[in-house]
Amino acid sequence: MWMMVPFILNVLLNFVVSLLVAKFLGPAEYGRFVLALSAAVTLQVLLFDWLRLATIRFYSERDRLERPQIRATLDAGFGVLATLATLAALVVYVLQIDLAFSADLMALAIGVSLTNGLFEFASALMRARFLDKAYGGLVVAKNVLAFLLTVGGAVLFGSAKIALVGMMLSVVGSLCVARRQLIDANASIRRAERTLAARLLAYGLPIVIATLLYQTVPLMNRAIVARTHGFAEAGQLSLAFEIGVRIVGAIGSGLDVILFQIALLAEKSAGADGARAQISRNIGVVFAVVLPTVLGCWLILPSFEKQFVPENFRGPFAHYFELSLPALLAFALMNFALNPAFQIAHRLAPLIVAALVACVANLLGALFLPETADATKYAIAQSLSSCAGLLALVVMMFTLDHMWPKARDMVGTLAASAIMIGAGLPLRALAPGALTLALQIAAGALVYGACVYAFDVAAVRSVIAPRIAARLKR
Repeated sequence: MWMMVPFILNVLLNFVVSLLVAKFLGPAEYGRFVLALSAAVTLQVLLFDWLRLATIRFYSERDRLERPQIRATLDAGFGVLATLATLAALVVYVLQIDLAFSADLMALAIGVSLTNGLFEFASALMRARFLDKAYGGLVVAKNVLAFLLTVGGAVLFGSAKIALVGMMLSVVGSLCVARRQLIDANASIRRAERTLAARLLAYGLPIVIATLLYQTVPLMNRAIVARTHGFAEAGQLSLAFEIGVRIVGAIGSGLDVILFQIALLAEKSAGADGARAQISRNIGVVFAVVLPTVLGCWLILPSFEKQFVPENFRGPFAHYFELSLPALLAFALMNFALNPAFQIAHRLAPLIVAALVACVANLLGALFLPETADATKYAIAQSLSSCAGLLALVVMMFTLDHMWPKARDMVGTLAASAIMIGAGLPLRALAPGALTLALQIAAGALVYGACVYAFDVAAVRSVIAPRIAARLKR
């Protein structure tokens, strides 16, 4: 459970860094920054994400000791791809190839994809071995350095390029801090196996393709907005979505790092039936956490915007954030509730199908939704896209063996969330500010927690009540 602490810390620090970078760069330069960052994330998924997925699925402390060829193959794969990415960045920079944006930004985007891919790979190695303290140190070092270098670059130079360089240096510095835990003396590159590399790639490739397709949606929308409405409007749209994704992504990842590992352990100890039963419980838990999180974000939005959002982003931030809420909910449910069911079942083609549905829905929205003076049309299209992908994935769940969550968990979550909204609406009408924000968070957590306990959502009461009774006896 301690593995969740770095995730929560990570979201808080990333949240602060994102807002400060946006504040000091301003909407136009932040638009350039986030467009390059979107391209970097897309390249990272394309080149390196299969390594992260394979590490989590096939690497462990036992494998480290008994099967060093796994780590050797992973290292060799990363080395080859890192070399290709470096050469590509140099070619783009030297030849000044102008793609969606300047050659300088594109070369930096490739560099960011490389360093971020290395960070995710290193994180996966630590998570797979349950090195909680080392992983926590890695996350803290990376975010502290990001605060100093990325935010510092934005403050001193007001440049998206300098901020991207700071981002890369922060990753390199954090990996230097954690180098001892990442070294595996037995995993010599000579132990790498081509057949094993092919197997690892075959596992991760369908998930990578699906993720890549989803990544193209915000990237395409931001590129179009930048060309039609300017980089400032692209920055306004991007900040709202990026902050939302960081919040739900960190919470969902914090759950996933524990719940999916539990499902893998159940598969090894109790077979396919045990894994399916655990996935069913996991879906209920994720839904019970993600839904109130997204609704709670809407409740606190006015006070949140006033307290944390840079002044030159206010107004558009709340507008685009509200339009992005369906996309955020669908994103979290797909990635952390439903995708693991298909991974456990070794049925990964449906993930690609759902991603294609999402891309088509976004394209149709961009083509046929009424034109707007700002980026509203593309924010709506993005939410329609994510919801279409989620619906497609839900439909294809019927092709799997039974892994549906308990009706009590779903209905109980919906009822508890409705009660939380009813209790929070009067507080939302108060003047936005720090006190209102604190009251909203405290009241929402108290009301929702009490309802979840009363309805025994995700067996919360069944787990907690005996412990309380035992303590009272003592």
